[in-house]
Amino acid sequence: MAISGRTALLAALGTLVVGALPGWHGILAVGLPLLAAVVLDLALAAPVRPLRFHRDGATSVRVGEPAQVHLTVTNPSGRRLRADVRDAWPPSSWQQPREAYSAARHRLTVPAGERRRLTTTLRPTRRGSRSAARVTVRSHGPLGLAARQGNHEVPWSVRVLPAFSSRKHLPGKLARLRELDGRTTVLTRGEGTEFDSLREYVPGDEVRSIDWRATARQSSVAVRTWRPERDRHLVLVLDSGRTSAGRVGDVPRLDAAMDAALLLTALASHAGDRVDVLAYDRRVRLSVRGRTGSELLPAVVTALSSLESALIETDAAGMVSAALAGAPRRSLIVLFTGLDSSPVESGLLPVLPRLTRRHHVMVAAVGDPRIAEMARAGGSVAGVYEAAAAAQYEVERRRTTALLRQQGVTVVEAAPEGLAPAVADAYLALKAAGRL
Repeated sequence: MAISGRTALLAALGTLVVGALPGWHGILAVGLPLLAAVVLDLALAAPVRPLRFHRDGATSVRVGEPAQVHLTVTNPSGRRLRADVRDAWPPSSWQQPREAYSAARHRLTVPAGERRRLTTTLRPTRRGSRSAARVTVRSHGPLGLAARQGNHEVPWSVRVLPAFSSRKHLPGKLARLRELDGRTTVLTRGEGTEFDSLREYVPGDEVRSIDWRATARQSSVAVRTWRPERDRHLVLVLDSGRTSAGRVGDVPRLDAAMDAALLLTALASHAGDRVDVLAYDRRVRLSVRGRTGSELLPAVVTALSSLESALIETDAAGMVSAALAGAPRRSLIVLFTGLDSSPVESGLLPVLPRLTRRHHVMVAAVGDPRIAEMARAGGSVAGVYEAAAAAQYEVERRRTTALLRQQGVTVVEAAPEGLAPAVADAYLALKAAGRL
């Protein structure tokens, strides 16, 4: 049972009567009628327990995008339902606390034997699965003095997928891919190492691309055209250890790596290459293998939605073994990890030759723009210390990058918003050079 503010107001006004009739007479003159009105109002309120609920609506949504979940309330009783309904969800289902308060609360009236539909709009801020907590109903009487209250469990869950904000770069990267593939009209021939077709020589073509045998069989000079290799294999390995839990600005390193992996997956699938994705720290956290065509990207997005960083040190040897287990032939292995000197030099570098012996390896790391800001600091004792720390970090990072490149590794480092296009550009450059 709940007492409304109207009841409290009437009780406050009743103090005037008590002041005019001091003693028990005044108290009873106010209390008994008010109590009788509350009991009557409570008796006339529609019961809460028999109410029936049904949910439908969105089952998945990207981070930051709206998702509507509908709740149908059926009133089987013979009384009119006047109610306040709270559809409770976890706080991360909305971006602002004020938005959560207003979006989860509804006021409705349901005549006897009828039903009404409510809509709760979620806007999640974190990946993973968001489950409805419970539905609380406060059924008011016709006088508005008292209300019946009860809870109902109405299960429903919404899977929150990665935002994939880098998909805005996909059209530009696909245009570049079509240029490499020779499917658009450009001033230069399509690059690559797989023979595609013959065409007539035009001024500006390289002499070494002339096919002399075909030229001897016809009256014009024939030129070979090439296209990037197809059906190549990519293995994307996300380091889900403790370093991936660090935040760069407002973005966790793991989320930035996911965004880059999604863009590379979409681009490579359009290029006709096969893509496998796995996450590893001390064991395989997720694995997406053997998916092709239109099934690939949705499968990767769904798998990444529930991936979280583990606050443990990554086993570099185990990560390399997991990558090799899924790459029986020459592949491009992309490691989304950090460039911190200690874990790379003591963990990754000793086992890296196992990968570079047969595969081309790319290391993609999230850079921190805060380092550049610290390097420009000055004018105070704290600023000088910040600049010195940034300079030392840059020296260590450059040494680590140089050691990786000495082993033939392609190193890509960029800020969170720039990592995805940088990795895609590196992939296209390797494809154009015929190094896959």
